[in-house]
Amino acid sequence: MLMNSEIIQAHNERLSVQHAHRFAFAAETIPGIEGILQKLIDFQIAIPSWALGTGGTRFGRFNGGGEPRTLEEKIEDVGLLHALNRSSGAISLHIPWDIPTDPLKIRELAAQHGLGFDAVNSNTFQDQPGQQHSYKFGSLQHVNKAVRKQAVAHNQEVIQQGIALGSQSLTVWLSDGSCFPGQLNFRKAFQNTLEGLQEIYAALPADWKMFVEYKAYEPNFYSMTVGDWGQSLLYANKLGNKAYTLVDLGHHLPNANIQQIVALLLQEKKLGGFHFNDSKYGDDDLTVGSIDPYQLFLIFHELVEGMDARQMNHAKDLGWMIDASHNVKDPLEDLLQSVEAIMIAYTQALLVDAKALEEAQENNDVARAQEILQEAYRTDVRSVVAEARFRSGAALAPLPLFREQAVRRQLIQTRGDKTTATGL
Repeated sequence: MLMNSEIIQAHNERLSVQHAHRFAFAAETIPGIEGILQKLIDFQIAIPSWALGTGGTRFGRFNGGGEPRTLEEKIEDVGLLHALNRSSGAISLHIPWDIPTDPLKIRELAAQHGLGFDAVNSNTFQDQPGQQHSYKFGSLQHVNKAVRKQAVAHNQEVIQQGIALGSQSLTVWLSDGSCFPGQLNFRKAFQNTLEGLQEIYAALPADWKMFVEYKAYEPNFYSMTVGDWGQSLLYANKLGNKAYTLVDLGHHLPNANIQQIVALLLQEKKLGGFHFNDSKYGDDDLTVGSIDPYQLFLIFHELVEGMDARQMNHAKDLGWMIDASHNVKDPLEDLLQSVEAIMIAYTQALLVDAKALEEAQENNDVARAQEILQEAYRTDVRSVVAEARFRSGAALAPLPLFREQAVRRQLIQTRGDKTTATGL
């Protein structure tokens, strides 16, 4: 094991005096600090199995070394992250990239690391070896019924894989769409997709959810058959009460008001979960909060306000996951940074004076409303997030400890420097 409680305890002891000083100031100035800390301790963010290795681009991939070669090693890596921050308590698998040969043993291994299994993800955006029909022109939208049937069968198989692992949700992201005018009949594509999703939905266990993920463009650039939150919501409403919209922060057009989308989906009781990342232009899959941390805060404000209005449990009632691609950073370092950014934004959102903000809104006091939000956003809550980690038995400073222990070097020594973790 590359990280254990003794290493973490020794690390925390070295930082304890400095941390205690910083946290004491925060505790004095932030009302309801104990309730906030408990919310942070409870809040868990799933780690996708495909984000544990170096991502690729259209132009190639630069291997980072020490990437997990098997599902078992991916679980070990997520276990390492969870040991460091105690906020990464689940792994999300991509099928067929990560099909367990022995689900029971995989569940036992995950449990040893304190991990559960989040949503399972289907894949009809690639042709797999031995696959009878190609998805070049779409999957569930395809004009050929045999192709659609194949895509439905794959999703049904993914559900069975998830059941064996103890998962309770399926995420469906479709690359279906068109590149040129006239290539596709939009109405037929929508209807074909709906009928396919209905067959998949019918295979869901009673306690499962289906997340319909949308994306504005890429790999198709003229149209996407699930291209925005409105189309996803249409599908979800037609499917039934187990179907929800999933929001990936990078799947919007530039400058989209994601926080408003979140608010409306919550109002309609159709927000299922999140794929967190950040972007400058499109689906850049950058470290969460690395480009626009204020937007991340505003999104979390709408989440906290909207979930509280419906008396929802912050930790359990939505699906929280990172979806990122690491091209130049160490993937594990990137994921540690992303989890930290999410926890900071969530904490800041918990600080918003909801009553004062409502009064400002009701009185059209625009300047006051801005001040209330920015007062929370500008509060340094890093010591609060660190205290929640400390109380959970995690590291006060996860990334520095990761580097102190030369974890990546140890992984390269064990696994080699030419391994590949993803199916892309």
